[in-house]
Amino acid sequence: MKISVFWFRRDLRTKDNAGLFHALTSSQNPVLPLFIFDKDILTGLPKHDARVTFIYDAIETLHRELKGQLKVAIGTPSSVFKQLASEYEIETVYTNTDYEPKAIERDDTIAALLESKGAELKQFKDHVIFEKLEICKKDGSPYTVFTPYKKRWLAEMQKQSLAPAKSFSSRKHLNKIASLQFPLPTLESIGFTRSDLAIPPPSVPRKLIKGYEQTRDYPALNGTSRLGIHFRFGTISIREKVRGASELSSVYLSELIWRDFYSQILANFPHVAKEAFRAKYRNIPWKNDKEEFRLWCEGTTGYPLVDAGMRELNQTGHMHNRVRMVTASFLTKHLLIDWRWGEAYFASKLLDFDLASNNGGWQWAAGCGTDAAPYFRIFNPALQLKRFDKEKIYVKKWVPEHGTDSYPAPIVDHPFARQRCLEVYKTAINLSDDL
Repeated sequence: MKISVFWFRRDLRTKDNAGLFHALTSSQNPVLPLFIFDKDILTGLPKHDARVTFIYDAIETLHRELKGQLKVAIGTPSSVFKQLASEYEIETVYTNTDYEPKAIERDDTIAALLESKGAELKQFKDHVIFEKLEICKKDGSPYTVFTPYKKRWLAEMQKQSLAPAKSFSSRKHLNKIASLQFPLPTLESIGFTRSDLAIPPPSVPRKLIKGYEQTRDYPALNGTSRLGIHFRFGTISIREKVRGASELSSVYLSELIWRDFYSQILANFPHVAKEAFRAKYRNIPWKNDKEEFRLWCEGTTGYPLVDAGMRELNQTGHMHNRVRMVTASFLTKHLLIDWRWGEAYFASKLLDFDLASNNGGWQWAAGCGTDAAPYFRIFNPALQLKRFDKEKIYVKKWVPEHGTDSYPAPIVDHPFARQRCLEVYKTAINLSDDL
């Protein structure tokens, strides 16, 4: 049987799905929808990982929408496509582009495998509004500072059509799906158990976005969208949300532009996945005290806002955006612990973990990234608490023992830590300049 394949990855929806639209409108063959529970990714995750439960539920919805015609495979992509190629004559595999280094390596491998079978891998932009070098300087090089990038992004957006790709809008499109029935494997057969962590809904009230500028910095308020996990796995469309943000809030729109910015940084400078963007910050002599790192992870540092944020993360898989900056700054600058330790911990816990945004945020906090906070900007957690949680509503929710004898004393003195950080960073940067 001669077929084309649409490979779902970070785009778990039928509505406004660019790659799926192209598969259903361009292919002359029946289209086999495919999702792979990738063992290369799943191996090592905890059995109750909430993100796997989320993905499974999204796949269950897709399987139902596609009337059982979604093939759900378990294995490595290479093994799955080798098996498919032995069962079908595959002409084209359609998918949406993933910009993470390991994903690019995976896709290069699959493209070579398909080519050896006489097939082709076609990828489409879907996860971002602008990718790679679509927004660039006059000399063709990528922006590494957000403000000019944003200015150019907004100008280019005025020229773009953000109309949705009507990938599932007609019976004609539905009829292109290969009329094959496939069972849906159980979550347990994939090697996981159901998580009971609550998942934020895929939509938020318009009034929340309208008031985003006034509420976004206060962790005790319900003032952020918490749509990150849906963006991460594509259960919502970035084009749809940008259209809405353009009407409702320039500040919220700016947050979505940051998402594009960090994505293009990762795509154009893949070394940031493992080391600092700016070379002169690669020689910082991190203190890396394992006991202090443990206290930070547990939320027992003696700094209430830091501890509240870490406990919120550990218990819910979420942390308020303002508090993410404070906790990251505290780890890297108060404790002088390598930003990569914190990045990896967030990656293991955050429901909305996205490599580009997580990496960008941590390098911003550590002062070593593209558009980073300067090394001498060191958040004072006490002042941040006074400014953004004055009544300690957020702190009391997550650190109920605060104010009692059972709450620990600060593990480091702020003035001492600040001065130490300034000296360490300045020395490291100067040494780097001399090399």
